[in-house]
Amino acid sequence: MFYLCSFNVHAEPVFISDFSTQSLNDWQQKSFKNHTQYQIVKLDKKTVLEAKSISSASSLYKEMHIDLQKTPYLNWSWRIDQKLSISDEQSKQGDDFTARVYLIIKGKWGFWQNKAITYVWANHSPVNEAWANPFTGDSVMMIAIRSNTDQTKHWYTEKRDVLADLKKHFGKDIRFIDGLAIMTDTDNSGGNALSYYADIYFSKE
Repeated sequence: MFYLCSFNVHAEPVFISDFSTQSLNDWQQKSFKNHTQYQIVKLDKKTVLEAKSISSASSLYKEMHIDLQKTPYLNWSWRIDQKLSISDEQSKQGDDFTARVYLIIKGKWGFWQNKAITYVWANHSPVNEAWANPFTGDSVMMIAIRSNTDQTKHWYTEKRDVLADLKKHFGKDIRFIDGLAIMTDTDNSGGNALSYYADIYFSKE
């Protein structure tokens, strides 16, 4: 089940993905160039989301309303099966990632005021380095969670204090998240990527 808008006094975890249902009906796909192939598969004895990109860039997006004062931590697991050969991922030509997770904050007056924070499996940037997205500027901040020193074909489980990350990179308290997106993309470099995502949820601690 998905619990996108309901919270109790004990701030139970808010589950974003439940790929064991074998359905992506509550996710929307947004294409920037061609279509990354997303499908639910069995891997390592669990049901996960597989993403294959061949010179493509499209995301899976889910609208939600997350109160970060109640559940500030984003948790997820991911794995990549191959690395990208990109020299400068902080440029427009190199803005491709085998795996990334977006958190979107909608602006009050329109899409041009939207902000986002993007957790990426970096190609070269060191872990915890942050930079402004080369296409959108500092309205979208990129944060390296994994890098080229991490293993391929190995699951990593992450936990990020989103409330703290937003405060650090946007300079103000942002209470609510309005959407989450997953993207595996290789449109700028023209390469191939294969990655997997699982167990996405928000928690109190």
